[in-house]
Amino acid sequence: MRRLLLIAAAPLALAAPALAQPADPHAGHHMPAQAPAAADPHVGHNMPASPAPATADPHAGHSMPGSPAPTAADPHAGHHMPAAPAPPADPHAGHHMPAEAPAPADPHAGHSMPASPAPAAVDPHAGHHTPAAPAQPADPHAGHAMPGPTADPHAGHVMAPSAVGSEPAPAPPTDHAAERFFDARAMAEARALLRKEHGDIRWSRVLLETAEVRPSDDGDAYAWEGEASFGGDINRFVLSTEGEAEDGDLHAAEVQALYSRAIGPYFNLQAGVRQDFEPRRRRTYATVGVEGLAPYWFEVGGALFLSDEGDLSARLEGSYDLRLTQKLILEPRAEVNLAASADRALEAGAGVRDVELGLRLRYAIRPEFAPYVGVNWERKFGDTADFARAAGEGVEDTRFVVGLRAWF
Repeated sequence: MRRLLLIAAAPLALAAPALAQPADPHAGHHMPAQAPAAADPHVGHNMPASPAPATADPHAGHSMPGSPAPTAADPHAGHHMPAAPAPPADPHAGHHMPAEAPAPADPHAGHSMPASPAPAAVDPHAGHHTPAAPAQPADPHAGHAMPGPTADPHAGHVMAPSAVGSEPAPAPPTDHAAERFFDARAMAEARALLRKEHGDIRWSRVLLETAEVRPSDDGDAYAWEGEASFGGDINRFVLSTEGEAEDGDLHAAEVQALYSRAIGPYFNLQAGVRQDFEPRRRRTYATVGVEGLAPYWFEVGGALFLSDEGDLSARLEGSYDLRLTQKLILEPRAEVNLAASADRALEAGAGVRDVELGLRLRYAIRPEFAPYVGVNWERKFGDTADFARAAGEGVEDTRFVVGLRAWF
């Protein structure tokens, strides 16, 4: 009987080593064709660098976090496995951190810190929530190197010693560099010539404004108006004249000697003496007036005359050059004579004595030489007209004119 038991137990003793092996957790599962070696059931799997021994793996068949997603060849296919997120390699992943993680020994890590100077690129607190720095004052020089706190917006700038314009103009230089190479006397003469050519030059001009014939059935009349001037741009001497004649008889003629002083870019103040040669009752006048170029290029002039008899009179003149072409110019002209009192010796009344209007079309063959044709109208008013009627003269006259305007 004992021998029979030994014989029956022999196969069990032989099978004991095999039974000592743990049961294969994958037994009965569908395995891929390239099964791992019998000693390692996980060969071919994506395993960490130091896998646990195959025989001692207590997690076989369990749902494990942090493991990569199974592939088609995963022996766990068909098992219910939760999706495990990839383990972050950085414990601060997801936080807004600088390029370098803060030092673990920093006692202030994660604390709310007061405002501090702009953080450096490696500031361990970068990305942490810090309170907003207080607003800086509206100083335009904030961040500049300043001499000290001040309310002066120009503090720290290089400033003139006083306000602009309060200092006198600097003295002209006396160390002329050219005198190192040329004679000082010759250079002084050159500088004087330069000053003369740039504002101190002297010039002269003779202008014949009108020189014309006024033909009519009652006889031809002649008239002229012109001036000669000499001086500079500021101070000048002017000699002007105008008059009329008819049938060889001189009806009116006057000459004015005037000092002209520029009072602006476009106007001159004039003062001097006027002398009448006709009519026979000659008068001498003290004269003061102004002449120049008004806006829109109107040439205007006005003068007051105080005679040696104490009579005060005035004259207003104006003209305008309307350029039809560069050479063809239409010029309207007007002249008005007025008086504060009557002068019976001259047969002239008070108020508006007479008005003269003209329209002349000239052709400038050269700027200095321009013949013209036109029409001229004259009319006496008030007491002056009454004196003319009493003398048997007309009070109104319209005539065709032919003349020349020239200057040199």
